[in-house]
Amino acid sequence: MQKRNVKSGALSLAALPLAFAGLFNTASAQDAAPPAMTAEEKAVGKKIYFERCAGCHGVLRKGATGKNLEPSWTKKDKDGKETSGGMLKLGTARLEKIIALGTEGGMVNYDDILTKEEINVMARYIQNVPDVPPEFSLKDMQDSWKLIVPVDQRPKKQMSKINLKNIFATTLRDTGKLALIDGDTKQIWEILDTGYAVHISRLSASGRYVYTVGRDGLVTLIDLWFEKPTTVATVKLGSDARSVDTSKFKGYEDKYLVGGTYWPPQYSVMEGDTLKPLKIVSTRGMTVDGEYHPEPRVASIVSSHIKPEWVINVKETGMILLVDYSDINNLKTTTINSAKFLHDGGWDITKRYFLVAANASHKVAAVDTKTGKLAALVDTKKIPHPGRGANFFHPKYGPVWATGHLGDAVVSLISTPSAKPEHAKFKQYNWKVVEELKMPGAGNLFVKTHPKSHHLWADMPMNPERENAEVNYVFDLRDLSKPPVKIDVAKDSGLPVTKALRRAVHQEYSQDGTEVWISLWGGKTDQSAIVVYDDKTLKVKKVITDPKMITPTGKFNVYNTMKDIY
Repeated sequence: MQKRNVKSGALSLAALPLAFAGLFNTASAQDAAPPAMTAEEKAVGKKIYFERCAGCHGVLRKGATGKNLEPSWTKKDKDGKETSGGMLKLGTARLEKIIALGTEGGMVNYDDILTKEEINVMARYIQNVPDVPPEFSLKDMQDSWKLIVPVDQRPKKQMSKINLKNIFATTLRDTGKLALIDGDTKQIWEILDTGYAVHISRLSASGRYVYTVGRDGLVTLIDLWFEKPTTVATVKLGSDARSVDTSKFKGYEDKYLVGGTYWPPQYSVMEGDTLKPLKIVSTRGMTVDGEYHPEPRVASIVSSHIKPEWVINVKETGMILLVDYSDINNLKTTTINSAKFLHDGGWDITKRYFLVAANASHKVAAVDTKTGKLAALVDTKKIPHPGRGANFFHPKYGPVWATGHLGDAVVSLISTPSAKPEHAKFKQYNWKVVEELKMPGAGNLFVKTHPKSHHLWADMPMNPERENAEVNYVFDLRDLSKPPVKIDVAKDSGLPVTKALRRAVHQEYSQDGTEVWISLWGGKTDQSAIVVYDDKTLKVKKVITDPKMITPTGKFNVYNTMKDIY
């Protein structure tokens, strides 16, 4: 593929801060007619936007991780002018280039995903007024609920001899399916239908149930105790969703599930073993800046280990909610101001502090779940994206938590507190970025380590260049001054080179910490794979391929997900 210099002035979005923030709206922009589209083209644009764009740019296109895509700046004035008040409005030709080639801010190139015709459709579609999906009520949720296997008809004990703790719940993104892979034998145990593009899989506190949530808002409850994994219930949360988690505190194991939606902006509470809908709470309201926002999407959700609480992060408002689930009928919520555009995050090594990326604010917010207060707002490089992050002990700075960045070529290490007396000497570094590990480019989505490993793995799947998107870099935690080892995942897979990139994404450790599994995410019509590495030697142990292994992305090891090990 021809190399693209996305930092060149011709394609850079950095020069458009005000326009991309959606801060200008002139009469000429309002009066200009959007590009003409047929009903068929609008249907195509709507489908592609939902599948590929809404997650970063929002259903209403107001932006968050991605830029604002409202027509006030995407289309030219009716007189054809491209600027107003010194601010650039893009128009079809320029939008086509940006969509095709990507940007330095973490947007991938779509010239190997979409056809030229589809790129043109999208360039015109986002110059039209956004479609507003319908609301979704508790009754809508109840009507969608399907209890397929009642609790009293399920096994009383595990029926198979599979080591359930080392199962990998693997998203097959574009097929709307989940592959459950036996981590011991590397064989696919079962493939089940789920929602479209499952964002995460979460485990019940007991490890019996797998919960998936698709970007289409469908939650699927899978029981691992059957001889073959079986879907026992489903429910719709809305039209777009990203997060679920269970009740983990002692006495509430497997009792509740909470799910957050991007549209409508709200979170829902369900019974943990049936998905019976119980409650919906809206997240619409004021931002930390005191402005009303109509689409404050629910991003990451985690379950506290020290209280019967969920940590619910509301993206656009910058509000972090600590929701006490001990009394569902009378919810008690602590609202913590942090920074806007909250996204994903994870626990520190003590599981007292939750660290979440406020990615378009270029900060990480740390919440003390014991006191119910904000512990710190840490400045980072551009667009931090930690996944769950990675915890390890730094020889100079003590316990640290790591995050990579979509928009900068570093992995940042943030010092976190420890109550151990021998760690008192590290207190001076707490909540500071103590070191930045250099990467060859931006576009990182996940960093990962394990308590039994001395390696830190970092991917770059959102980088537009093949030599970056198809590899991982591995840092030696015993000596971070050493350059990282480059792991060419695409080459190691043995698969033939195709025009479309195969993005090496989402590293996940095995239960015992000896293996690292990496998805090689190809096109829907190209062969994909999961490449398994020996974490000690960094050598390939197994390449898992199968005709049904289509567009694998996230993989969630049952034990590590249950215990929040990362």
